[in-house]
Amino acid sequence: MTHWIDTPDALRARIANPPPAIGLDTEFIRERTYWPQLALVQIALGERDDDILLVDPLKPGMCEALAPLLADASVLKLMHSPSEDLVAFSHACKTLPAPLFDTQAAAALCGLGSGLGYQKLVQAVTGVELAKGETRSDWLRRPLSAAQLDYAADDVRHLHALHRDLQARLAATGREAWLAEDSERQLANAASEDGERWPHLAIRSAQFLDAEGQRRLLRLLRWRDAQARSSDRPRSWILDNELAVALARQKLDSRLRFDALLDGHPKSPRSLRTPLWEALTAPLADEAKAPLARGDDRDKKQLRAMQEAVAAVAAEHGLPEGLLASRKLLEALQDGGGWFGPLGGWRRRLLEPRLAPLL
Repeated sequence: MTHWIDTPDALRARIANPPPAIGLDTEFIRERTYWPQLALVQIALGERDDDILLVDPLKPGMCEALAPLLADASVLKLMHSPSEDLVAFSHACKTLPAPLFDTQAAAALCGLGSGLGYQKLVQAVTGVELAKGETRSDWLRRPLSAAQLDYAADDVRHLHALHRDLQARLAATGREAWLAEDSERQLANAASEDGERWPHLAIRSAQFLDAEGQRRLLRLLRWRDAQARSSDRPRSWILDNELAVALARQKLDSRLRFDALLDGHPKSPRSLRTPLWEALTAPLADEAKAPLARGDDRDKKQLRAMQEAVAAVAAEHGLPEGLLASRKLLEALQDGGGWFGPLGGWRRRLLEPRLAPLL
């Protein structure tokens, strides 16, 4: 049977002598907050039900008791698509689970498919079909139901079996270092609390603003992200995208015009109008370096040739095309962004000989 752990002493006793690898997952809620609210932590110390711990992080002292295990460099953490789980751990436990083995990323590198969900991967590797019933549960309620506990245990029950199978495939193809690179980047991204440097590029309507308007939008979105983090509220509760673009579109050279625009908008953050005005009118030190959001004005023939080159490399190596380079990353290359972030490392070694001549 699995174990419900709701005291720090019970958790410390169970993890005092951890194995070389543990399965790890979380349940969290992120509906009314900026940071994920950690609601449950599942740990599989081994492959038996008796090895599964369901840890209640809502109890005082639990996150502090868990942190040393997360930070233990001698224990490999087996997780599936953990990007948001990593943020939850970073915020609640002030540390990250490292080193990391992401079974979703490993499956893609093994040619099993890109973005495979945990249930599909478990079925493909082990033949076990998992239930789907509790994906939208309220994980903050107590006590959790038997169905919730079973569902939560399933999320770590098969991670050791997945790791054993995928590790053998990676070793056979010589791609263990590729996964290690991607895992390190995931951890680095989760550790950074600075937010996206150029958030205006993710706003579709930004492409219709002139250069000055895009810089004003960048100021507002940077300010919004900082406010959301410090107040632990969703970004849209601070300033929604529609109002941000409306404010950035016009050169509001007087506080009166700014106030009038805010007063006419139903989702206006009136209590924050003064810091919002200051953010809108204060240039950023690096805004002159900001790339401009663009529409469909790139060289389509060049982009198509780049996509075909990526497809050819992917086919040669038995990899999903999207794992190598998305359209967004190729467009960034077109714009002179360089071989940064996810296009560095092993991806650069595979792609640059094919893409550099096209650029």
